[in-house]
Amino acid sequence: MASETLSPRKATWRDYLALTKPKVISLLLLTTVGAMFIAAEGFPGWILLLGLLAGGYMSAGAAGTYNMIFDRDIDQRMKRTAKRPTVTSVISTRNALLFGIALTIASFVVIAVVSNVLAALLSWAGIAFYVIIYTMWLKRSTWQNIVIGGAAGAIPPLVGWAAVTGDLSLLAWCLFSLVFVWTPVHFWALALMIKDDYKAVGIPMAPAVIGERATVMQMNMYAVLTITLTIIPFALHEFSLVYFVAALILNLLLAVRVLRLYRLVRSGRPVDRITALPLYKYSMAYLALLFLAMAVDRVFFV
Repeated sequence: MASETLSPRKATWRDYLALTKPKVISLLLLTTVGAMFIAAEGFPGWILLLGLLAGGYMSAGAAGTYNMIFDRDIDQRMKRTAKRPTVTSVISTRNALLFGIALTIASFVVIAVVSNVLAALLSWAGIAFYVIIYTMWLKRSTWQNIVIGGAAGAIPPLVGWAAVTGDLSLLAWCLFSLVFVWTPVHFWALALMIKDDYKAVGIPMAPAVIGERATVMQMNMYAVLTITLTIIPFALHEFSLVYFVAALILNLLLAVRVLRLYRLVRSGRPVDRITALPLYKYSMAYLALLFLAMAVDRVFFV
């Protein structure tokens, strides 16, 4: 194809930055940093904090780069992704691959040097799971793709915890599980908005395969699991009443937004961008504020 052989302009640093999916990474880094403060029960130190931010960004950026390389055939057919540098050939496949490899190696070195090998290996596990299990296998084969593939996005809290403590405790796995069950609620809200795009390129996202009503029912189930997992650490006496109250408010707002979608599909009305967007936006704020509440609670109240 012409788009694969002709580059309209020379690539800039902004194009390489786009390969890393910076908007996606911000939330991953927040859960990493949040887990660090929770594990340390205070400030983990500047070297560790800045090192994990840099290494974590490179690790997630490598995963995003590999994803763009592999998915460029479908990205060019979707409006949301049609301007990615791998689609427009501003960055060649070869250069993108070299960039991804460099980020992969650098992320391991940085994380291992400022923390430990366990944290570095966990970051690599996140890359491998996202690229091999989710992108190359699940994404194009089953509507459960984001459910199983969500494990990749749940690894950053483990990286942050291991970087501070050198091991993985029960609370660390609670944080992993929380992000894991939160992911379907978040991602399917996005999928409901662009379900026609996924259907057009043959990607079996839940709304395009099982329908809107069944997808929203699944989202309700995962919302209940998410809310439950926010309460378990409090029941285990890992957090104080301050965290419990904050989680209660955040969970109430999440439940209200999920139930709104449920009432909508139950009445037979279609879900569109306007009706799904509030849940999608809130789901991001929800996770960020929840980790912030946990970190603040461990630092000042436990």
